[in-house]
Amino acid sequence: MDLTLDLSHRSILIIGGAHASRRSIARYRAAGAAVHLATETPAPSAAKPVEWPRSADGWRGLLSTMDLVVLVGATPAVDAMVAALATESRVWLTRERAAATGPVGHVTLVGGGPGDEGLMTVAALRALRDADIVYFDRLGPHDRLADWAPGAEFVDVGKLPGHHTVPQAEIERAIVASALAGRTVVRLKGGDPFVFGRGGEEVLACRVAGVPVSVISGVSSAIAAPGIAGIPVTHREVSRLFTVVSGHAPFTEEQLAHLVGLGGTIVVLMGIGTLPHLSAGLARHGMDAAMPVAIIERAFTDSQRTTVASIGTVVASSTQAGIRSPAVIVIGEVVRLAHDADVAAVELLDHAARLAR
Repeated sequence: MDLTLDLSHRSILIIGGAHASRRSIARYRAAGAAVHLATETPAPSAAKPVEWPRSADGWRGLLSTMDLVVLVGATPAVDAMVAALATESRVWLTRERAAATGPVGHVTLVGGGPGDEGLMTVAALRALRDADIVYFDRLGPHDRLADWAPGAEFVDVGKLPGHHTVPQAEIERAIVASALAGRTVVRLKGGDPFVFGRGGEEVLACRVAGVPVSVISGVSSAIAAPGIAGIPVTHREVSRLFTVVSGHAPFTEEQLAHLVGLGGTIVVLMGIGTLPHLSAGLARHGMDAAMPVAIIERAFTDSQRTTVASIGTVVASSTQAGIRSPAVIVIGEVVRLAHDADVAAVELLDHAARLAR
């Protein structure tokens, strides 16, 4: 169905089982259409029921009152007959895939990327299109959920730094309960579900409950946020590896020593609150105080900002700039390649060019 068409107040006839047709019914109702359902097995439905015609003349009369006919999982005989009569009556006809009808539904963990809807995958949009209910996060793209999953139920389970409106255990119970009720569930998360997204916990909760579950990977802000600022996490002759870490909790002395010893690029997610501890610890274990640091705030939004400093100055610079989450921290020589910074980077770029030679 193309929802760019104006279906307001149009009469739509859906032919198929009530449960199998539920997503089609929800989408057309969300588009403002008057939706009627013809089914051989009557069941409660959000569409207005119409009597199943017993003859070709009955079908002909019914179709002539409609603007669009939608076949959802119809038998070959019904499909052929309705298609012929729709052509004869000059009524538009389309066919749509039936929704899942098993006693247990399905959960799909969807990575929505770093916030830019253009970075969502085709698979992510397809999963949303088929969803009965969507549990979404604050950092995932959700402004256009009504377009991507028309007619679905939306539940905000987003978390703020230091404050979880809906506890993780409750999120897991909710998605499992929805699937056990036979619904098609999408858990829409920012970035990638398996990169500090607690996706693994949600997959395990589904498996324990016997709920089918799948994962659609997303673009992680660990790579995309530095990229939008012009910072490659690896660069020939500059950095041959990168390490992605969570700054949610302070690092141990052993971890800090290993991070310095690895070299390369360090990307820190959720690290603004522990930045003083991290920068001091890296310096204490031998990182050069002049090592460049970039902080990319609110990547892929109109208020995106990149601040460039060094290990020795980053705490003072971030305090002066009033840096806040969400932000991605990048530590390493690759920061000298940044093109989107509120600190002049000409000298840094010259240094990077010398390293590359």
